[in-house]
Amino acid sequence: MSSSSFTHNGFYVLMIVVSTMVVVCAGGSFYQDIDLAWGDNHAKIFNGGQLLSLSLDKVSGCGFKSKKEYLFGRIDMQLKLVAHNSAGTVTSYYLSSQGPKHDEIDFEFLGNLSGDPYILHTNVFSQGKGDREQQFYLWFDPTKNFHTYSIIWKPHHIIFLVDNTPIRVFKNAESVGVPFPHNQPMRIYSSLWNADNWATRGGLVKIDWSKAPFTAYYRNFKATQFSSKSFNPNSGVEWHTTELDAYGRRRLRWVQKYFMIYNYCNDLKRFPLGLPAECTRTRF
Repeated sequence: MSSSSFTHNGFYVLMIVVSTMVVVCAGGSFYQDIDLAWGDNHAKIFNGGQLLSLSLDKVSGCGFKSKKEYLFGRIDMQLKLVAHNSAGTVTSYYLSSQGPKHDEIDFEFLGNLSGDPYILHTNVFSQGKGDREQQFYLWFDPTKNFHTYSIIWKPHHIIFLVDNTPIRVFKNAESVGVPFPHNQPMRIYSSLWNADNWATRGGLVKIDWSKAPFTAYYRNFKATQFSSKSFNPNSGVEWHTTELDAYGRRRLRWVQKYFMIYNYCNDLKRFPLGLPAECTRTRF
């Protein structure tokens, strides 16, 4: 066993190599990396595979999925969201396995009326159970330019990032009986769809179809996968851990103080008999 450390994208990274580590990078062309999953010609790849668009109209939304599955690693994608009046639309971008006990790591962008901010909705599912929502306003207009939305998924935690700024950390709390995604490979999925029954003000604001088609754009997909055949989640070995440095922790606190609008770990009305066990272990 050997160890080393380095700094990457504002993070202090400690690596303890238990056995052979394989790093697989994907990215470069949506033709190579992505399958258009549904929505007929509402999803398009162009600019030589460098740009992808999803569109929603009254006929259909659409979506795509990655050709490959991933087990641990970092997923990066740049998105430019539906502009102007996007109320009732949802652009989802997430990792997921399949089946009734699936694992899932979610970004969902809830559209809103022109001039009102998008809501960024995050969630973590393990063994088919979710209900771990945190929601944020963004500190920029996500429809004007492309911004990078990233997921770092390791055996001991999941980190959500926006333009390399950490917004949420979900730690492995299996020691207190909380399931954590660690043994089901997941694909990357994205879709643009009609959710006006709940997405904007609880469904009070409906989609204005006169503004259709609604279009979101994607570029610069990159997936870096880390794997080890000898990883055992119950071994106690800190396998390839990543910790936020002091700057990263300050940025996380800044986002959660000024831009978080919902945290299930603070929702005593929802959990009158006591907050979920992982809520006492959220500090990084």
